[in-house]
Amino acid sequence: MSYQPGKHLPPVNGESAPYWEGCREGELRLQQCASCSHVQFYPRLVCTRCSGRRLSWIAASGEGQVKSFTIVRRAVSEAYAPDVPYVVALIQLAEGPTMMSNVIGCDPETVEVNMPVRVTFDRWTEEISMPMFEPT
Repeated sequence: MSYQPGKHLPPVNGESAPYWEGCREGELRLQQCASCSHVQFYPRLVCTRCSGRRLSWIAASGEGQVKSFTIVRRAVSEAYAPDVPYVVALIQLAEGPTMMSNVIGCDPETVEVNMPVRVTFDRWTEEISMPMFEPT
């Protein structure tokens, strides 16, 4: 998958800027609470476990497994047409959080639940490198 004009770009704001900076540098970053050690994704202002506000960014291993997925066979717009068919998946990260992403680098028909995957990054713009996952 690569960027095509017309694809939706995620917003970069104060909460998410460190995450996107990590992605540009080839590093998947997650937030960790200093009060209870909970690791979370997506970026937020408070801990989802204890409501603590002392959050820091940690480098994730990039390892995970497919928790659930679907194969998209009909593009939602012309911008996504070159990618069809593609896999949209929920990835259970080794650190605990689940994130939605794409599984690439394999035939979509071979993707299955519990498949081990590792993060890779696809540069869409100067500011956005999208984390995607490929089988390990």
